[in-house]
Amino acid sequence: MDFELSQDQENVRIAVASLCQSFDDAYWRQRDHAGGFPEEFYQAFAQGGWLGICIPPEYGGSGLGISEAAVMMRTIAQSGAGMSGASALHMNIFGLNPVVAHGSDAQKLRMLPPIVAGHDKACFAVTEPDTGLNTTRLKTRAVRHKDRFVVNGQKVWISTAQVANKILLLARTTPLSDVRKPTDGLSLFYTDLDRRHITVREIDKMGRKAIDSNELFIEDLEIPETDLIGAEGQGFRHILDGMNPERILIASEAIGLGYLALSKATHYAKERRVFDRPIGQNQAIQHPLAKNWLALEAAWLMTLRAANQYDRGLEAGASANAAKYLAGEAGFDACQQAVMTHGGFGYAKEFHVERYLREVMIARIAPISPQLALCYIAERVLGLPKSY
Repeated sequence: MDFELSQDQENVRIAVASLCQSFDDAYWRQRDHAGGFPEEFYQAFAQGGWLGICIPPEYGGSGLGISEAAVMMRTIAQSGAGMSGASALHMNIFGLNPVVAHGSDAQKLRMLPPIVAGHDKACFAVTEPDTGLNTTRLKTRAVRHKDRFVVNGQKVWISTAQVANKILLLARTTPLSDVRKPTDGLSLFYTDLDRRHITVREIDKMGRKAIDSNELFIEDLEIPETDLIGAEGQGFRHILDGMNPERILIASEAIGLGYLALSKATHYAKERRVFDRPIGQNQAIQHPLAKNWLALEAAWLMTLRAANQYDRGLEAGASANAAKYLAGEAGFDACQQAVMTHGGFGYAKEFHVERYLREVMIARIAPISPQLALCYIAERVLGLPKSY
């Protein structure tokens, strides 16, 4: 069993790290201060062909796996871009997997190349205000009228909807009362984000100001039948082809951000002198940082395992949820310890670590909470009764 990166993966890491060098700490601090989508960063990756890393070559992509995408997203976060840089790209990396897996040839030919080229930006609209993670209780309705669906409802915490022109939308096409299983009757659409019928309202939030998060209010949005992905009523199953990759990529980003914070803290601990000695000589500083490294390394191995299982077509749910949990906790602990290592200066924006702590909260909360990841393991791995 080889735990090292393959040559292809190492080549991805080197190339992505080189591309990220043009976007330094000052760039991301400014983006955090002023907000605004990092278009230059996005286009640099589009022009380099990186947006299509997981998309088949016949549609303009590289045809690589989630394993290579995980290396890419860790490298981006670790470069200093953090969750701001990673979130600018990751919907376009994992989000179209359901189209790759379940779209018709005509749909893939129409939908995928513009994403690869960076001409289209997509947002992923599943979560709703009153349902949270209880996806089977979605209230957004898509009602069929001949060759089209008319959609009404609300979505919340939808990233990049301010700049997106496409939307991957999950809506109920059959009422919950009329289906045999709660997971039935949901349908998946990839369509134009028509702002005549979708009001996008930005949420003012704690961190990652460069990447907008939004509420969507959908009123009489007409979606042609040709934008229905896969079978009507089977959308819940189809989005699973995006959910496990999303967990793996979020884990990768949390790990990258954790290593970035650890690097800043370690450098500071070597340079900062108190009582005529570097503070890194004190075990009270050393040991927490060493524990951060241990936790990040373990989380990375689990993330690579989950990605490998997914790429081989194996069941990856348990590993993907485990990776997301371990990485979210390890990344958070590393970012928090980086602030504490800097002492009072950790609170100052010029040292960047306070930004990392604000951003890493995303990887703890989304796309599922740590508690729900633990529920998954308890039920699906340990065989304990379902608790919710």
